[in-house]
Amino acid sequence: MFDTLTDSFKNAIGRIRFQDDEKALKKALAELKKSLLKSDVHHKVVKELIATVEKDTKHAGIGKDNFLNALHQELIRILTAKGNQGFVFASRPPTVVLMTGLQGSGKTTTTGKLAYMLKEHKKKKVLVAAADLQRLAAVEQLKQITGDIGVDLVADEEAGPEEIVRQALEKAKNELYDVLLIDTAGRLAIDDELMSELASVRDIAQPDEIFYVADAMTGMDAVRTANTFKEKIGITGVVLSKFDADSKGGVALGIAHQTGVPLRFIGSGEKMPDLDPFIPERVAGRLMGAGDIEGLAEKTSAVIDEKTAKKMTQKIKKGQFNFNDFLEQMEQLKKLGSMKSIMQMIPGMSNIAKQLGDVDLENSEEVKQIKAMISSMTPKEREHPELMNSSRRRRIAKGAGLSQMQVNKILKQFKNAAKMAKRLSGKGGMKQMQEIMKQMQGGGFPPAMK
Repeated sequence: MFDTLTDSFKNAIGRIRFQDDEKALKKALAELKKSLLKSDVHHKVVKELIATVEKDTKHAGIGKDNFLNALHQELIRILTAKGNQGFVFASRPPTVVLMTGLQGSGKTTTTGKLAYMLKEHKKKKVLVAAADLQRLAAVEQLKQITGDIGVDLVADEEAGPEEIVRQALEKAKNELYDVLLIDTAGRLAIDDELMSELASVRDIAQPDEIFYVADAMTGMDAVRTANTFKEKIGITGVVLSKFDADSKGGVALGIAHQTGVPLRFIGSGEKMPDLDPFIPERVAGRLMGAGDIEGLAEKTSAVIDEKTAKKMTQKIKKGQFNFNDFLEQMEQLKKLGSMKSIMQMIPGMSNIAKQLGDVDLENSEEVKQIKAMISSMTPKEREHPELMNSSRRRRIAKGAGLSQMQVNKILKQFKNAAKMAKRLSGKGGMKQMQEIMKQMQGGGFPPAMK
């Protein structure tokens, strides 16, 4: 997600090898400036960052640690704007959020992602209002999204946006919803008609928050349109969508600083779970290649039940991990988001995240084959993988539409994975895991994982 920027920082830091080497500091700053401008960071933000890092490094004494610290602190300052971070609930429910943005910015999808996060991670009762009646497919899209994630929707294509908002407010209050998200109209460009409609909806909704959804792919245009919405409608937060597709990432570095409005969330992938809270201190850590263990822990604890996790750990230790457990774990992983976004939160694993690209665990050919194989098993076979003799394997292969060779290969991989999990859960497991990670970062995989 921050690949280009992170590489820029690493290269600059690597230039400083000795204490009090002012020439090396100049080279590091020149390289950093060049990389930041190439990454679409606004020239004023770059100028400010370079000047402050140079001054603070010289003040503390030129050296790698002091340069690193000065850069880290300046990143936090630039990424921070006055206002709320993440999602903040109103003192009295429902918390009403107006979702605004231009057509094509990913506003409707982001509304769904936010609803999913609030339902799954925060365990809140969420209502969505389909008040975007300008784009014909917007209501249908929201019906599909809310149906998939199990969230209620207020939609009426015969009514106007103001009436839909009134209906949604009444329903949210009467039926004790925690949050109401209102998806509003967008246009291909800012115009008076759009702003007039948004202002009317805002006045009726009296929202606690107004989020502007900006398309990260539009670069500096995202900053300019965010400023226009701030002036004409008043926004309390920015959500960057499609950030996973923006290899440069510079817009994230400057948007809060340039608009004076905090960046609240970043879209880190195409799936519903792929929305990350934007916490400046954590993002600064990720930019410096330090990952975000705190964010990963929060994400994991929100979707994985502690009792279930303990039970699973005990089964793994005893070597009792079966195919039902595998399916259950796959369902849990889906809630965490894309594998690439998860790996990027682990310190030192950004290289593996790059190698993964856009791997889709749920829809990969291998996972489809495994699920087909498991579906062809009896309940007893799922619980007891050791029952897999030749005749059972032949029957399962036929039922799953696979060759017996494919079934044998999957069963062997499953057996190896269960053995490795058992070994890693024992004494010295963490040390072994570190060795595996080193091998993976080198582009290879340990024998038992192949």
